[in-house]
Amino acid sequence: MLDKLADVEKRYHELEQLLVDPATIQNRKEFVRLSKERSAIEEIIARYRDWKKLAAEENDLNALSGDQDPEMRDMARSELPGLRQRKADVEEVLKALLVPRDPNDDKNVILEIRAGTGGEEASLFAADLFRMYSRYAELRGWRVEVLHSSATGLGGFKEIICSIEGRGAYSRLKFEGGVHRVQRVPVTEASGRIHTSAVTVAVLPEADEVDVQIDEKDLRIDVFRSSGPGGQSVNTTDSAVRVTHLPTGLVVSCQDEKSQHKNKAKALKILRARLLERAEEEQRTEIAQSRRSMVGTGDRSERIRTYNFPQNRVTDHRINLTMHALDRVLDGDLESLVGPLVQYHQAEALKAAD
Repeated sequence: MLDKLADVEKRYHELEQLLVDPATIQNRKEFVRLSKERSAIEEIIARYRDWKKLAAEENDLNALSGDQDPEMRDMARSELPGLRQRKADVEEVLKALLVPRDPNDDKNVILEIRAGTGGEEASLFAADLFRMYSRYAELRGWRVEVLHSSATGLGGFKEIICSIEGRGAYSRLKFEGGVHRVQRVPVTEASGRIHTSAVTVAVLPEADEVDVQIDEKDLRIDVFRSSGPGGQSVNTTDSAVRVTHLPTGLVVSCQDEKSQHKNKAKALKILRARLLERAEEEQRTEIAQSRRSMVGTGDRSERIRTYNFPQNRVTDHRINLTMHALDRVLDGDLESLVGPLVQYHQAEALKAAD
């Protein structure tokens, strides 16, 4: 660990020199890139300096613990245990900080929610999940923008895709991908029986143009007239856009905006995220962040989380966490689930790094 820390400190000093170099300052992209790299290791450097200070104090106390003066010797021996504990605590923090970061953690998110098994009840729960994520984003100061939606007559969604923009959005939401199962009495159920339905969620890091280059000649753009629930006309002009990426066959449609230009921009944002996901899946298949691994077939049995309304209970099956606070979670208090998930995966990463 100490060798790694020494290398990080050396790189930090190099970055400080590069960032005051006139050539770097004039190259805006390079300056931003190097600034981000320095920012990413600043906390490691701060904690490493704390550790070195404690290590120096420990050496001084070790020397004093053999001093001829009984008073100095007793003082040193009494202070050593507390100092060693503080040093050990800093070492644990440093181990966690040295675990390689997900390069996508600072990215914005493309969130895709689709009704799975369960018919209209699944569509209604898709709307509930969209509201839950929107409230969570609002509480964290993030911005939510709907990119595409397919609504049902009762207020649900067959599908809704949105972008979530804000600091650390992907780092907090990346574990939400999968099948979300709901158990409740549907509003359409006259006999009061509990039904089980499922909704799939996919969480993709938003791709910048520099991450994914799309050649215009690889795209087929089709325009058509938007339509809403029941076939009602939403727009009397051909403003809806369908983008097909010919090399991969990926198809994205957007019709939420009245402007064809805006619908095309939103469709390209979704396409770019899906292409980035595909590229990363090919490069790192073992990480299984792909949409298919997240959502499976949409069957009720392939669930990561269950929301039980009669018992006001939510269970995350990956970490065996159960809370009787479903009402709060659906109102945006998602951190009580997200926090333990992040901690669990950090602990697993630490084990793998040892």
